[in-house]
Amino acid sequence: MALVPLLNQLVQELQRSTLLNLVLVSLLLFSIFVLFSLSKSGEKLKVPPSPTRLPIIGNLHQLGKLPHRSLQALSQTYGPLMLLHLGQVPTLVVSSADMTKEIMKNHDVVFSGRPKSTAANILFYGSQDIAFSPYGEFWRQVRKICVVELLSLKRVQQFQYAREEEAAELVTRIRKACLVPCMNSSLLETNLKAILQDMFIAGSDSTSSTMEWLMAELGRNPSVMEKVQEEIRRVVGKKARVDVNDITEMNYLKCVIKETLRLHPAAPIVPRETTDDVELGGYHIPAKTSVYLNAFAIQRDPKYWERPDEFLPDRFEGNSVDFKGEDFQFVPFGGGRRGCPGQAFGVASTEYVLANLLYWFDWKLPSGSALAETLDISEVYGITVTKKAPVHLIPVPYSP
Repeated sequence: MALVPLLNQLVQELQRSTLLNLVLVSLLLFSIFVLFSLSKSGEKLKVPPSPTRLPIIGNLHQLGKLPHRSLQALSQTYGPLMLLHLGQVPTLVVSSADMTKEIMKNHDVVFSGRPKSTAANILFYGSQDIAFSPYGEFWRQVRKICVVELLSLKRVQQFQYAREEEAAELVTRIRKACLVPCMNSSLLETNLKAILQDMFIAGSDSTSSTMEWLMAELGRNPSVMEKVQEEIRRVVGKKARVDVNDITEMNYLKCVIKETLRLHPAAPIVPRETTDDVELGGYHIPAKTSVYLNAFAIQRDPKYWERPDEFLPDRFEGNSVDFKGEDFQFVPFGGGRRGCPGQAFGVASTEYVLANLLYWFDWKLPSGSALAETLDISEVYGITVTKKAPVHLIPVPYSP
């Protein structure tokens, strides 16, 4: 009988030992699993390189007065994908055509969000406009209505009568001003902005800004001015007005506009926001990350552009590179789903107004001005990037 309790005790000891071993083995396996998971997670969470940030403000102090230029300089150190923290907001800066192509070709939906903005909420009724509304069904419907009813190629062509009236009014105003002694030479800037007031706020501002930069660059490059005017006057001949069909034959005019958009994109940094986690260029980009596509840096990348900081419209002669969204080294209107829907409208207006300005007037530097190539082209950063100083050119009426 004494043997039975002994056997029971031995069985209990074995059971406890087996249970302990099972617990120890389970803990070991769990530890291995956790370590393996952390290792894998660490690989997935590899993020783009970043400059050193300060407490609270992060990298805000590195933006400067001209963020597009500051970010371009930083990208030359940290690469085409760079992670900044603007305050507490993680912000991915994209500065290469290759990464832009990967975004728009392979991850367009994920990068189609818009970061929240207090200014947009105040000015556009809680960001309910086409430019700032979040990606989703509401935005898709608004964009569809806007494009079909206002900005389609058909609609742009239907609005040609308005462009003709506005261009004629502009030419008349400048002619009258030519009769006034000591005429005010910032006249051009004022009138260009006035005739574009019927467009959307963003559209009018970007179009007038582009026209201003264009005339400034032509003033700095007299040989280009002469070449484009020769083409325009040859095509138009001695007609009483510039016909819209004439524009299709003005290839060098289009080159001049393209080069202006390359050097001076009106909106050089277009903010987006990721709607989900995504892998880009070997890096993990979390959802809700702000994304800055720096068109300014992309369009001055020496990998794609010879002498990238010079105004050389001839580079586009015989060159198929265009701004319609398939050439990612040239993205003045963005691309993908969030590309600018007013592209055709803005370009048509710029082409027609410019053709009239260059057909009906010769443009000279004010007397006593510095050499053309030294004219001021400094910038001011705002909703669009504009010239700091107004354009100063004297129009001289031309008679066909």
